[in-house]
Amino acid sequence: MSSLEKKEIQIPPEKVYTLISTKERIFITISVMIGTFMAVLDTTIVDVVLPKMMGPLSTDLYGIQWVITSYMIAAATALLFVENFSKYIGYSYTFIVGIAIFTFASFFCASTTSLAQMITFRSIQGIGEAFIMACAQTILILTYPPEKRGTALGIYGLGVSFAPALGPTAGGFITEHLNWRWVFYINVPVGILNIISSFLVLPKFLGKEKIFHFNFISYLFIALATIFLLIMLSKGQQYGWFQSIFIIKCLFISLFSFSLFFASEIWASIHSKNTLINWKIFKFPEYSWSMGFYFFILGFVLYQIFYLLPLYYENLKGLTTFQTGLHMLPPAMLIGTCSIIAGILSDKFSPSIILVIDWFLLLIITFFIIPKLNYYTPAYKAVILTLPLGISVGIFFSPLTTLAMRNLGKFTGLGVALMHYIRFLGGSFGTAIATNHLERNTKEFFLRINELQNWTYVKHFIYSKVFPIDKFFPLELSIKKSKALLYHAQYIQALSWSFQETFRTIGFWALIAGIFLTGLIITTLKHHFKSLIYIKKLIHKAEIDQ
Repeated sequence: MSSLEKKEIQIPPEKVYTLISTKERIFITISVMIGTFMAVLDTTIVDVVLPKMMGPLSTDLYGIQWVITSYMIAAATALLFVENFSKYIGYSYTFIVGIAIFTFASFFCASTTSLAQMITFRSIQGIGEAFIMACAQTILILTYPPEKRGTALGIYGLGVSFAPALGPTAGGFITEHLNWRWVFYINVPVGILNIISSFLVLPKFLGKEKIFHFNFISYLFIALATIFLLIMLSKGQQYGWFQSIFIIKCLFISLFSFSLFFASEIWASIHSKNTLINWKIFKFPEYSWSMGFYFFILGFVLYQIFYLLPLYYENLKGLTTFQTGLHMLPPAMLIGTCSIIAGILSDKFSPSIILVIDWFLLLIITFFIIPKLNYYTPAYKAVILTLPLGISVGIFFSPLTTLAMRNLGKFTGLGVALMHYIRFLGGSFGTAIATNHLERNTKEFFLRINELQNWTYVKHFIYSKVFPIDKFFPLELSIKKSKALLYHAQYIQALSWSFQETFRTIGFWALIAGIFLTGLIITTLKHHFKSLIYIKKLIHKAEIDQ
């Protein structure tokens, strides 16, 4: 039993930090961040090794995508259940259970021999991540005093932003030097050590209310809505979006289920029953505006960029997976560094000022810097152009979460769970939009190139390449290869323009996010003005009393 367990715990959750020493806080932070980093890293490192899995699991490209889709569906649908369940067993035990589930599932993911087994254990692994992410951030917020929570959230931001960026590098290294199964096996020893350390250092009383108020009907509806929405977004490009009856059915079921969910919540509220979500959380305007800003910036901007960058390096620049990871490592390192710096600054200055500066930086990046990446950009210059992105992403998380969470009190756990739920939905939307834009723009530019061609010059180009080729192949085959060479050159040029156009459109989503940022700033200013007026009244009253 730790020293924390020996203390009498009769104190509100928001005052728990007063019972925790600096030494205990350091150990808690390390333990929580190891588990968080491992879970978040797994979301991107698996993306890299998917092509290597197809042969051993006897499936094709579309089948292997379910390895990603099943994980996202399980994690997103489990989050709201875990948020309620954590109040019964406490945040620390929830975190430990999450690490145990994640570690257990990782071992069996590494040992699978069929796609069905992989999907099953990836789903269990996703549930493990939901247990981890639903309470890791809450543990850090509650164990740090208010004046140091910006630093705590900066450390947390290091995990949730640096880990995904590190995924391509780690995945590329494992792919080239080890077997793809080691992507999962490596989690096992780390997970076991993390279970032991967490059991020893985490305060077991944290968030433990022995209360489990749960609306199973509402949960069923929102789970169905989430499942079919994520399937639609993940499989839309494969099935041709709304040209497919399957995608239309998924959309209909999702919208209908969301409608039933809201109806169930309203009915429960009117009849004084337990709702799945305590809607009072949205009475905190700073939280509501922050979540809107978070949804668009993270899902529609950052997820799109980090989905497109590996494709840019591999598909357009022709780099290997490991080389791609190395090129993404410098901005990833900046993300980690700037996350901690932004956390420290959020404790010393107004987080809203930091957030506004970061938003303007992101606008410059999305409209003027990232769209410069094309086929002709040297690899070293591409790395330099992505460095400002690393700074912006690193700054983003800490001030935003500081603003969103600082007044929630007992709603902190729910706020964290909803934030991660939004992360999954926003990321799915962003990935789907990026895929659709890239495919559509590539085809459009390819057709435009064909329309503008001079057939006389095309014939001259084809036959100019035939002569060196026909030294090795028959004339008829040489002509076909020459045409294939022209086709490839046209495709590369179309893909290059498509990446530039897709990067450029991301900036408009950042502008839309600015609407929510404006609301957040106005709310913050109102709060400051009210505080100033209250202080002036107290001073005036004190002067009168004298």
